[in-house]
Amino acid sequence: MPTENIRTYDVIVIGAGPVGENVADRTIAAGLSTVLVESELAGGECSYWACEPSKALLRPVLLRADAVHVPGLDPAVKNPLDVEAVLAHRNRMSADWNDDGQVEWIKSVGIDLLRGHGRLAGEREVSVETTEGDTVRLRARHAVAICTGSRAALPSLPGIENLRPWTSREATSAQRPPQRLVIVGAGVVGVEMATAWQALGSRVTLLAREDGLLPRMEPFAGELVTERLREAGAEVLFNVSVVGAERVGDGGGEIRVALSDGGEITADEILFATGRAPRSEDIGLDTVGLKPGDWLATDDSLTVTAVPGNWLYAVGDVNRRALFTHQGKYQARIVGSVIAGRAQGDQLDTGRWAPHSSTADVEAVPGVVFTDPEVATVGLTVREAERTGRAVEVVDYEIGHLAGAVQHRPDYRGRARILIDRDRQVVVGATFVGPGVAELLYSATVAITGEVPVERLWHAVPAFPTISEVWLRLLETRRDS
Repeated sequence: MPTENIRTYDVIVIGAGPVGENVADRTIAAGLSTVLVESELAGGECSYWACEPSKALLRPVLLRADAVHVPGLDPAVKNPLDVEAVLAHRNRMSADWNDDGQVEWIKSVGIDLLRGHGRLAGEREVSVETTEGDTVRLRARHAVAICTGSRAALPSLPGIENLRPWTSREATSAQRPPQRLVIVGAGVVGVEMATAWQALGSRVTLLAREDGLLPRMEPFAGELVTERLREAGAEVLFNVSVVGAERVGDGGGEIRVALSDGGEITADEILFATGRAPRSEDIGLDTVGLKPGDWLATDDSLTVTAVPGNWLYAVGDVNRRALFTHQGKYQARIVGSVIAGRAQGDQLDTGRWAPHSSTADVEAVPGVVFTDPEVATVGLTVREAERTGRAVEVVDYEIGHLAGAVQHRPDYRGRARILIDRDRQVVVGATFVGPGVAELLYSATVAITGEVPVERLWHAVPAFPTISEVWLRLLETRRDS
C-alpha cells in the first residue's frame, strides 16, 4: 500500500545528471543538507546517451583518420575498424548503462539520493513518486534547483511514431550499425553521428535544411567537415527537408523518406537530430505559476526570474543559456555559491565575471565538434558580431602551414580564426578547424575570459613544433596586414 512521508532538507535538486550532481556537491560542501531526485540513471544524459558514448564511438574513427596518413602507420590501419571492439568500448564508457558507480559517489560525499519522479508542489516543496510507488513530500529550507536537462525534439511529421525513429539516445547506444542510415539535421549531433556510423560501416545520407553544415559556426567549419564526410563516402544533401516517411512491411521493414525536392531515399534507420526541448513538461511548474514544457528563464545567478522569493533555480540545459554539459557544470558551481551565500545571509556579487554570475554563458561558451576535422569554438563568430553590432578585426590563418600540423598529419588541412574587439584590443572569439584542434580551445577560452590584451599575447610563447604555434601565426598575420 503506497505511503506518504515528509522530509526536510536545506536544498532539493531535481535531476541527478552532471549538472544536478555538481549543484549538490557544492551545496553539501557548504554545509547544506541536500537531496538529489532522479527518475532515470544517476549521471544523466551525458554519461549514458550523449558525451561519453558518442566520444567513445568517435575516438577510434578520428585516430584512424590521422593514422592512415602517417608514414609507417598507414599500411597497418587501412583495414576497416573492428566494429565489435568499438561498440564494446562504447558500452564500457557508458558503464553498460548501470549507475552503481555514480550512486556510490553521491553517497560518499553525503548527498541523499531519492529515486523517483519529482514535481514541484508549491513554494519550496517537491512531491516525489518513488520507484516503489510511494509518495515522498520534500520541503526545502533554502532552495530548489531544477536540473532536468533537455531531450531530443522531434519534428511534427505525420506518422513519425510509426517510424520508430532514432534520436541522439538510439544513435549513441545502438548495438549494431544499420546498413543504411538517414540523418536529418546539420548540427553537432547530426555531423558527429554521420562521422561515427559511416566509419563503422553504415551508408550514411545526411540531410541539411540549410546550405551548409554547422550553421551556427563560421562557414569554413561546415565546409571542411562536408568535404571529409563526402571523402569518407557519406552523401550530404543541402537545402532539403523531409516531407514524409513511412516504415514499410510489418513495421520492421525499411524506411522510405520523401524529400522536399521530390526525391526519395530508402534506409534501415532514420535519425532526427533536429534540436532539443526542455524536460519541463511534467515537473509541476504550474504549481509556481509557470507553464509546463517551457524553458526556464533565469538571471546570471541562475535564479528563475518569474518566481519571487529567490528560492527556485534552473541550471543546465533546462534554462537554455548554453546547452553543453561543461557549461551546465560551470553554472552548477556558480549556483552552489549563490545558494550558500543566500543561506548564510551574504551579499551576492553578481557583476560581470563575479563569483555569483555566470558571465561565461554570454561571453565565452566553448564547444568542440568531434568530427574529422575537429571543430573548436568559443566566443563570437563573425555573424554574431555583426548581429550584435560589435566592431571586430577578423584574423585568419591556414593551420596546415605549421610545422607542428604537418608532424601531426602530413596532409593536414585546417583553418584558424580569431576575432579582436577593435576598441578593447582583446580576443572575443576564436574558431579552430582541423585534426587535433580540440586541445587549442582552452587557451582561447582563457584569452577571452581573462581579457588578455593582444599585445600581451606576444609574450605567450608556443612550443615548437606544436599546433599551438597557430597563436603566433595569427598575431603575425594581424601585424603584417
